[in-house]
Amino acid sequence: MQNEIRVRFAPSPTGDPHLGSIRTALFNWLFAQQNNGKFILRIEDTDQSRKQHNSDQKMITALKWLGLDWDEGPYYQSKRLKKYHTAIDTLIKNNKAYRCYCSPERLDNLRKQNSKNHDKKFIGYDKLCRKNSNLETSKPHVVRFAMPETGKTIFNDIVRNEVSFQNELSEDFIILKSDNFPTYHLANVVDDNDMKISHVFRAEEWLPSTPKHINLYNALGYPIPKYGHLPMLLSSDRTKLSKRHGATSIIDLINIGYIPIGLINFLALLGWSLDDKTEIFQTEELIKNFDIHDLTKSGAVVDYEKLSWINGYHIRSLEPDSLAKQIYEFWELNPPKNFDTSPTMEETKKIVPLIQNRIKILSEISEYIGFYFKKSIDYTIEELIQKGMDLQSTKIALEASKNALNSITKFDSVSIETSLRNTAIELQIKPGQLLSTLRVSLTGQKISPSLFEIIELNGLDKTIERINISIEKMTT
Repeated sequence: MQNEIRVRFAPSPTGDPHLGSIRTALFNWLFAQQNNGKFILRIEDTDQSRKQHNSDQKMITALKWLGLDWDEGPYYQSKRLKKYHTAIDTLIKNNKAYRCYCSPERLDNLRKQNSKNHDKKFIGYDKLCRKNSNLETSKPHVVRFAMPETGKTIFNDIVRNEVSFQNELSEDFIILKSDNFPTYHLANVVDDNDMKISHVFRAEEWLPSTPKHINLYNALGYPIPKYGHLPMLLSSDRTKLSKRHGATSIIDLINIGYIPIGLINFLALLGWSLDDKTEIFQTEELIKNFDIHDLTKSGAVVDYEKLSWINGYHIRSLEPDSLAKQIYEFWELNPPKNFDTSPTMEETKKIVPLIQNRIKILSEISEYIGFYFKKSIDYTIEELIQKGMDLQSTKIALEASKNALNSITKFDSVSIETSLRNTAIELQIKPGQLLSTLRVSLTGQKISPSLFEIIELNGLDKTIERINISIEKMTT
């Protein structure tokens, strides 16, 4: 009797890692963490026709980025073919599988014929080769599993409780393709047994395949793991999530600027909740509170606005140095197009106080702080002149601001604010008029982080230089 909890995440390298796949990995990882178990990574690459270059590395990179470390692997099924062929030989020897020589043309005609016979209970392969035992073995062929033709396959799903399938409605499915590679059905059963997997948590779409796998386990004499099929991910219109609804790849979301804990927190809530009010979790809290038995059976809606809200909360909660590190790494992979220079780590640390409470995703930072990494600022004279002011009064205000800033003993945001507000009073203009003019002069933006913090960040010399450029612009 196996007591150790062993779960696996077994993606196919057929494209960028999907949100649903990463959620499956997360739920398996949390279950292993809770039970002092093992989390195994396996790359199911037996479908060579659909395999995409570097897809496995993208998945591995995403898991590492999220902090979902595995205890074993990654194992590659393409390197384990001998094990699958041994199992197939055993099945054929015990009359649990058979070689099928039906041509693609015959199978295509059979599908067309079946599609017209809507009154038939069973639509699928007609078991011609199962009925004929005197077949040549040298011709091209596949191997099919001989499903039981009567009775039911019943199992208790951790998420969906008791599930039952009539065996007579299941066709004899292929377990070895003509290219000599096993299908997912055979390979995953052999691997799960070989790797002593105790629990299989996977997407709902695999539920109809479970009777195939259970009968394979029985035919090979393997112990059957416990199954749990996770709720489907849905879009806001409650259809299956697809690219037309937004980013569905974890790579896309990383490039948009979501942070690891933001995505982990959000994904954990897709089909699970602690109660009706708690939505913010750190990873340690998820490990403590997550319960696979509390998953919903119905689909989980992916709400991108909620994802951004959760992500923004975690950004605000980060230690400044931790946020700076994540911003710096994000910019290394996604250099902002509106920057003239590449930020250093020290510069990145300096901008954190200005943006930490303003952003929800890292890609928003460049909109707020682009001026700091530009050699020159673009704006018009009209943008400098505020309502109720003219060219001359604006120049006077800028000159007065220079004098005020030059006279500050301690050049910090508090002293800067006091000095500039007093300057506005002396000029008999509204503080908003003066500050808006300075904001355009220093950033080229009408909206920005705190002007006083910006001036402190720029420093006196850079600030005076940009004010002088504005005065010169209005003079020429």
